[in-house]
Amino acid sequence: MTGRRCLTPRPFSRARVVPIASAAACTAVIASLLSGCGSLPGTDSGEKGPITVMTWAPEDTKATNMPGMPAMAQAYARWVNSRGGIRGHHLRVLTCNERNDSVYAAQCAQRAVDEGAVAVVGSYSQFGRSFMSPLEVKGVPFIGGYGASDEEFESPLSYPVNGGQASLLAGNGRQLAGDCRRVALVRPDTIQGDQMPSLINSGLTSGHRHPAKDIKAPEDGTDYTSEVNRALDGVHADPVVYGTAKAGGTADGSCVSASLGDHTDAFFDSFRRLQEDNLRVRVASVLGSVGQSLVNRTGGSAGPLEGADITGWYPVASDHRWEPMRKVITDFAFDDNRIDPADQGVQTTWIAYTVLRSLVEQLDDQGTEDITSHALQKALDRGDRAVDTGGLTPKLRWRDEDMLAVQDFPRIVNGTVTYQVVRDGELAAARQGFVNVTSTLERRPSDD
Repeated sequence: MTGRRCLTPRPFSRARVVPIASAAACTAVIASLLSGCGSLPGTDSGEKGPITVMTWAPEDTKATNMPGMPAMAQAYARWVNSRGGIRGHHLRVLTCNERNDSVYAAQCAQRAVDEGAVAVVGSYSQFGRSFMSPLEVKGVPFIGGYGASDEEFESPLSYPVNGGQASLLAGNGRQLAGDCRRVALVRPDTIQGDQMPSLINSGLTSGHRHPAKDIKAPEDGTDYTSEVNRALDGVHADPVVYGTAKAGGTADGSCVSASLGDHTDAFFDSFRRLQEDNLRVRVASVLGSVGQSLVNRTGGSAGPLEGADITGWYPVASDHRWEPMRKVITDFAFDDNRIDPADQGVQTTWIAYTVLRSLVEQLDDQGTEDITSHALQKALDRGDRAVDTGGLTPKLRWRDEDMLAVQDFPRIVNGTVTYQVVRDGELAAARQGFVNVTSTLERRPSDD
């Protein structure tokens, strides 16, 4: 924890003569400083110091960017501080550009440690091996990361709020299993991407479907013509329906799911151009790769994403449960166009800070005024009260008994997803409530 240091006056030197008026003024200033030690304007206690945390994410890179996450963190801090802080603790948010680079990820984590952050909250990085080590050495908890790295679901210092890529892909497979007899998965040719086929296949096989055709693609590609052709070839199995997409021809039961992060839009741009000369197939993706902004950019109801099956972690963006977050964005983001309230990174950050606030309130109720990384870790591990996120997730706890028995992802405590669909150019709920994919994940076939 960081706090404001008390200022101790230096003794007067015998060799120095201070006029009485000046001495009186200095005494008044010193008294004022001493009486203010440890206090912050607008807090409800003169003894409570600030809480420093960090949020990092990649910005301005050629791969996936998540600028809305640190921007949301800053807006949250402005909001909570305008209300006197969290139980009188001013919230200080550090941000860091992770740059989709392992070295910078490690540097962000080290900076968090060096500047006294008591937690890293709501951040995005694929390089868990790089950023978790500095945090583990100093016992700094990682709360509510995006779920883009394995270490977020392995490290005892990580407290995820969602099921990460694992739940999204398994959920997408289950969602597609209802209508798709043939599925092609277009995914990045990366270490993280290598896990995707077994995850989506766990959902497909639970619905008694064949495994997906695995289509590897460059993570930072700009033209995916080759990958589109391979995907379409992979799902155009019999029975053949003659015609083209432009003429209304369809390949019944054929589906293509693409999960390429920020470059999913480039894939669907290539897909739209080539689809007209092929049978129309159903498309799918996961939120984070596809969102409302992408649906709009690709033509809305007339674009290739109309009718797409989309799997997310949280309720659809238009759900009333997001209203508190939307109000904070409206009142405290100051027209920051980095923040899209429909973006899952922004949503995850909001939920992660909701967890932090709940923990600080729990500690305050227990009489703990010194909010340290160790105090937060103990509160998280003990789980005296489940964290209520306002219905945006199931209530969350991270006790040993709350961990799900998921191969390779032992820290998952929330194995739920939501099914959404693009209808009339808008993302809408395809099914009410959460879908629990825990059993699907637990039965996931090996990646080997």
